[in-house]
Amino acid sequence: MLFELEQVTYSRDDKVVLRDLDARLPVGASAVVGPSGSGKSTLLRLLNRLADPDSGRVLYEGADVREREVLALRREVSLVPQLPALVEGTVHDNVGYGARLAGHSFDARRCLELAGLERSFEGREASKLSVGEQQRVMLARALALEPRVLLLDEPTSALDEGARDAVESTLRRLRTRTSISIVVVTHDRDQAIRLADYAVRIEDGKAGEQGPIEQVLAA
Repeated sequence: MLFELEQVTYSRDDKVVLRDLDARLPVGASAVVGPSGSGKSTLLRLLNRLADPDSGRVLYEGADVREREVLALRREVSLVPQLPALVEGTVHDNVGYGARLAGHSFDARRCLELAGLERSFEGREASKLSVGEQQRVMLARALALEPRVLLLDEPTSALDEGARDAVESTLRRLRTRTSISIVVVTHDRDQAIRLADYAVRIEDGKAGEQGPIEQVLAA
């Protein structure tokens, strides 16, 4: 099992966001689905210690994530946020941003190719890209760290239908070309079915049904 959450409770600003949550996420492609405000994004942040639970345990490959050095964990389990957050400069500068901070070598052109962008994007100004292109640069930045797991928080929520389809196609192609596991948070049932094989329902901070995607999200 890739991740296990055992009796996890998490509060923010004196409000309980997750309560006694039990969930399992296998190797491969998983979706965490549920309405806005249900705790999906918080669950995602617990997986690479962008937050820690008030109680309970989060296990990664059988070991508590708190036993891992936090920056090493985040390089291995990399989160792509809901909205692009690029730095000033070129696409090349942005793809290598995290890798340089980690003292990591990187192949910007290969990362761009895996993220669905042509190599010619490397020298372009990041500020002049469309939102969909910026989102794929964020994906390329995550890939430059050579992660084992990608955490995707509503990866297409800010995109129009065409850009959404392009990003989804990129993610499906990435799965066929690499051994990376993905965990995608989405409120969109159809997107979960298109991207994942396994699903966990979250509502009001508690996990509901979980299992094969067709079983959990059957009409």
